[in-house]
Amino acid sequence: MSHGGEWTISGARVGALVRRYWYLLRSSWPRLLDLVYWPAVQMLMWGFLQTYMAQADGTLARTGATFLGAVLLWDILFRGQIGFSISFLEEMWSRNLANLMMSPLRPVEFVAALMIMSVIRLAIGIVPVSLMAIAFFGFNLWGMGLALAAFFVNLILTSWAVGLFTAGVLLRNGLGAENLAWTLMFLLLPLTCVYYPVAALPGWLQAVAWTLPPTYVFEGMRALMLDHVFRADLMAWALGLNLVLITGAAVAFLALLRSARHQGSLLQMGE
Repeated sequence: MSHGGEWTISGARVGALVRRYWYLLRSSWPRLLDLVYWPAVQMLMWGFLQTYMAQADGTLARTGATFLGAVLLWDILFRGQIGFSISFLEEMWSRNLANLMMSPLRPVEFVAALMIMSVIRLAIGIVPVSLMAIAFFGFNLWGMGLALAAFFVNLILTSWAVGLFTAGVLLRNGLGAENLAWTLMFLLLPLTCVYYPVAALPGWLQAVAWTLPPTYVFEGMRALMLDHVFRADLMAWALGLNLVLITGAAVAFLALLRSARHQGSLLQMGE
């Protein structure tokens, strides 16, 4: 990766890297199966719980109706980040990162390819599972229409920001920091109020929750499903916070990349 022109993009180089990751993915059926298996298991578990809660009366049944929407949107957030991080980790596992660094590939092109692959991997997982939700439980994620597009954009931006920061830490610290790629997003699970409203948190923790873009998405999902109102204001807040978050992640990634080059850790990608 060259030091100059970090923000100039070559479509050919991005496309070549995406093809590399795509060939690697499609050549392994266990990899493809894994993209669908865990989201399907989670969807079925929460779907049957929602069915059980629907038999109750009052608030419990009403709240339970949001579980499938929450689990599918959480999959967009989590799988978007994992798809980004796994493509990056493939380079570290194969010890190919140093070769990429010495090629004409620029950081922004590398990141763009990782983002494209995260969407591809996410689509392979979420589309079949969303169709299963329709078949098993009559829940149509796609019926959210334009609201789903707003939810998706905000969640995928957050997932890229987390993936980008994680990639920077891995560049600087090597595979010893690999666990971050698998666990960092789970730190957001209780704070972004995936399965319950922000009001369920203690007052001081609510302030923390409102600094995280996904919180606005899940609150917006509940408003749409329970009150049949699309909260454009929540989506605007989420987008603004996401722009700050992804800018900060990009700055951190480039700083960690420069530090890794300076320390020579790019050529030592062990534990």
